[in-house]
Amino acid sequence: MQKSEHPGGVQLRNRTTGNYDQRTSSSAQIKHRTTVQQSKSSSLASSPEAARRVHPRPSDKLNPKTINPFGEQSRAPSAFAAIYSKGGIPCRLVHGSVKHRLQWECPPEILPFDPLLITLAEGLRETKHPYTFVSKEGFRELLLVKGAPEKAVPLLPRLSPVLKAALVHPDDEVFERGLSALVQLSAVVGPSLNGHLKLLLTSLSKRLTDKKFKEPITSALQKLEQHGGSGSLIVIKSKIPTYCSICC
Repeated sequence: MQKSEHPGGVQLRNRTTGNYDQRTSSSAQIKHRTTVQQSKSSSLASSPEAARRVHPRPSDKLNPKTINPFGEQSRAPSAFAAIYSKGGIPCRLVHGSVKHRLQWECPPEILPFDPLLITLAEGLRETKHPYTFVSKEGFRELLLVKGAPEKAVPLLPRLSPVLKAALVHPDDEVFERGLSALVQLSAVVGPSLNGHLKLLLTSLSKRLTDKKFKEPITSALQKLEQHGGSGSLIVIKSKIPTYCSICC
C-alpha cells in the first residue's frame, strides 16, 4: 500500500491492483456526524410535538394519553373512600333499574354505632359516586334501627364537628346532605342535640343569605325546634334572630 494525500482525505494505493481506495479521515467523519445530529435536534425542537410538551394545550388535561398518573391530578383517596374500598363499611350499593339501594352485610340493628355512624357522617363530604349515596343512605338507615337514640346520643360530641364540616363545605350538594343528616339526627336524639346547636347553626345563618337555601334552611330550623322543644328555640333565636317560631 502507498499513501497519498487527497483533498477529501487519504488515498491508499493497492500495489497489486494499482487501484486507489479513498478513506475519509476520522476528523471529517466526526464533523459530519455532529452536523447531522445538530440538524436533527434543531428540527425536533421546532416540531409541533416539542412545542406542545413545552407549552401544553388546555385540552391535553382532558386527554387520557397526556395524563401523568403520578402528577398532581392523581390524588390519594379520601379517608372514607379508603375505608369503603377495604370493606370497612358493611354495606354495598345495589344498582336498581329505577333507584339504588343499600345491601347490608348483616342486619344494621346489630352494628355498633361507634365508629360506623361517625364514618358515615364523614362520608357526607364526598363528591363522587358511589360514596355520596352510600354515606347519605347509610347514615339515614342506621338512625332508623331500633335502639338508635341510646346509641347515637353518646356520640354527639364527636358527631357535631363532623356534621359542621359538611354544613360549611363550599359544595352545595354536600351542604344539602349535611342539612338533611342534621334533621334526621335531631329526630332521633331530640333535646339532647340542643347543647350542640350553637356549633351547627353558625353555618346555617350564613347560608340564609343565599335565596335558594332560604326555604330548606327555614324548614330544617322548624324541625329542629319541633324535635328539640323550647330549649332549641332559645338557641336558634340566639344564632338566627330573624327566625319565626312554629309556635307563633
